Amino acid sequence: MTGFLAATAISFAVILVAELGDKSQLMALTFATRFRALPVLVGITAATAVVHAVSVGVGYLLGAALPTFWISVAAAVAFVGFGLWTLRGDTLSDHEQEKASGTKRSAVLAASVAFFLAELGDKTMLATITLATQYPGAGGVTGVWLGSTVGMVAADGLAILVGRALGRNVPEKLIRVGAAVLFFAFGAWLGVEAFLTG
Repeated sequence: MTGFLAATAISFAVILVAELGDKSQLMALTFATRFRALPVLVGITAATAVVHAVSVGVGYLLGAALPTFWISVAAAVAFVGFGLWTLRGDTLSDHEQEKASGTKRSAVLAASVAFFLAELGDKTMLATITLATQYPGAGGVTGVWLGSTVGMVAADGLAILVGRALGRNVPEKLIRVGAAVLFFAFGAWLGVEAFLTG
């Protein structure tokens, strides 16, 4: 097996397993109960591709992790903001209802920002950095980036499917409150983590 194929396969498997039950997967489920699945998946894919490109670059060039204290603090504040926004709820005017594409862009942007912040300094980012140090060379680095990105998107895609199924059977108010609680929990988790490890 070539360096590219080995790096892709191993990175896919490692990140898929690392992402199962991770806060990012729970966040994907939460977003999927509020938005259409495709914009959420697009946002996750965009954020993951960027974060994992940075991870691979760090692993390849520096071999060290980025400082995570301030990133974790910013992510904690952002999650509390997402929680408040979710509790407030959204109502659309007739004019806004007609602009469905704007709503899709908002879902993509919200998912992208949330996932970007959540993944910086997360175990999947650190795992990707570590994998990149194990597969030097252009083929290995590209394989690590591709495998880790696809592995994470696959795990979060599973969470979206579960979230969409729940969304059809659970009252909207319960979903909104549950989503807000999860965002507050993510914020608290990141805040505590920042001060314990910072």
